[in-house]
Amino acid sequence: MSLFSAVANFLKPAPPPDPQLVDALARVAGLVDPMLRAASHFDHRLATPLTHALGYCAGLVDALPGPIAVDRQAFASDPLVHALFATADDIDQMLGRSQAVRDFLSSPASCQADHFHALLVARHQEKQQLGMKRRGDLIENDVPQRVLFFSNQTLIAPQCDLGDLRERLRGMALESLLQTFQAHLDALRHERDDLRADASVERTYLTVLHATSGREIEGCTRHLAELDARLRQIADTLMPDPLLDALGDFLLKPEPALRLTPFSISVDRLGVVRDPTDDASVQTLHFPELSTRDQRLHLAMLVRISRAEAREAVDTMRDQQRRFMLI
Repeated sequence: MSLFSAVANFLKPAPPPDPQLVDALARVAGLVDPMLRAASHFDHRLATPLTHALGYCAGLVDALPGPIAVDRQAFASDPLVHALFATADDIDQMLGRSQAVRDFLSSPASCQADHFHALLVARHQEKQQLGMKRRGDLIENDVPQRVLFFSNQTLIAPQCDLGDLRERLRGMALESLLQTFQAHLDALRHERDDLRADASVERTYLTVLHATSGREIEGCTRHLAELDARLRQIADTLMPDPLLDALGDFLLKPEPALRLTPFSISVDRLGVVRDPTDDASVQTLHFPELSTRDQRLHLAMLVRISRAEAREAVDTMRDQQRRFMLI
């Protein structure tokens, strides 16, 4: 490279920052701790970890299956939708009681299309029961069985446009990561407050025993020193610069706080867990399980829902609630 080219490259203006990264940086202080802005070189030190976290969140959203139609027809024809709901009426119940769906339908944006998309999450659960099983021409009774079922079916972030939904879910995934880190800080602050209370009790006890001597005072003094040492450690951790380093490390390794895990299970039409070779009617279901900061597992997938059916379900639910209040 010539000297002229080197000088030209040096004088070339820096490329504009990524708008997505700028927005993420602006959200960090508000969602985690405003003190982070006091850390030296805040934007520069957090740029790489945040870029990594944004890419990770985008990958999670891209890995979600769907969109899968969720309606009465799908309940009859799609084994996964059939397993998700005990009856077809439960689909209407989910739509009717969903505040997210109600809010979406009340907005002008909901009129842009005949269908909308959303993230559906549900708790995957199993129970033990005694049932019947066919062995050749014989029917056996009281056979131990595992039964698959789902609960807490919830629709999240309804959007007409699938691209808009994915974009919103990417933002929600990053927000979940930041809230997980913020919960860690809340736990540290709670521990700090408890330690301060314990140290105050120890100091009061030492004051009472000031005129005495012996091992009891030595033990109290030692315990108080341990409390003070832990308090100093927490105080140092909560300072802006160490806090920013800890957040950066967390964002570079977000998997423990937010992840999708593939899951497969074979069931018959009644939800009984079966060997896939038992019967032609046995279907193997494949879905990812989402783990967030509370560590509970949820099936997660993108779904497609008729706006007219959702509107009818919401109106029916409102009519039922009005009649109940008049009783």
